Amino acid sequence: MAVTLAEEIMLLSLDDKSGVAEQRQAAGWAVAGGFLLELVLAGRASVEGKYLTVTDGTPIGEPPLDERLALLDTWLHGHDKRRVADWLTRDQSKATKAAMESLCARGIVVEQQHKALGLFPTRRYPEADSGPETELRQRLRAVVLEGAVPDVRTAGLIALIHAAKLHRLAFPHAPRKEVADRMAEVAAGQWAAESVRTAIREMQAAMTVAVVAGVVAGI
Repeated sequence: MAVTLAEEIMLLSLDDKSGVAEQRQAAGWAVAGGFLLELVLAGRASVEGKYLTVTDGTPIGEPPLDERLALLDTWLHGHDKRRVADWLTRDQSKATKAAMESLCARGIVVEQQHKALGLFPTRRYPEADSGPETELRQRLRAVVLEGAVPDVRTAGLIALIHAAKLHRLAFPHAPRKEVADRMAEVAAGQWAAESVRTAIREMQAAMTVAVVAGVVAGI
C-alpha cells in the first residue's frame, strides 16, 4: 500500500535534516485524523453525526491501519455511541508513534537516539528517502497553488492539514492567507461521498477546537 495519509502528515511535520517534529501537538491531531479517514475510505468505519462506528472489522493488511481498527473496535465495544472527538483525543499520541514507526519500517526516515544536555534521551527521525515527501509536496502544490482538481485522498489530506492549522508546514514559503483560503475551498468541496465528507467535517470540528485550545493554553 502507498504511504498513508497519517504518514504523509507526519512527513510534513518532520524537519528533513534534523528529524525533529514541528508543531507536534497539532500534527498529532491531524495524524490521528489521517488514520481514521483511511478507515472510513476503506469502508471499515463510519461517522454519523458526531459519533463513530466500526462497520467492518476485517483487517486491511497494513499494520498501522489494522492496529487502529482493532483499538477502535475495542474502544467502541459495549457502547452505543462514542464521539469522533473523544477518539482523536485518545489516539493522537499513539497514532503519532505508529506513523513514525511505519515510516521507519518503509525506510523513509531513520531513527536516531540522542541525549539532550548529555542526560535526557531523545529521538530524531531524519529523512532517508526524499521521494515520498517530494511527491507529496508536488501533489499538494498542484491542488492548492495551481488549482488542480484533487482526488479524494488528497482533498481529505488538505482538509486535515487545514483544520490542524499546519499551513506553514505544507507551504513554508507561500502566502498564508492564499494557502488557507484555497485549503478551505477544497475542504468544503463536493469531492467525495457524503459519508466521507461527514467524517471529515467532524474531524475538522474536533481538531479546530483542540488546536485553538492548545494555542490559548500556550499564550
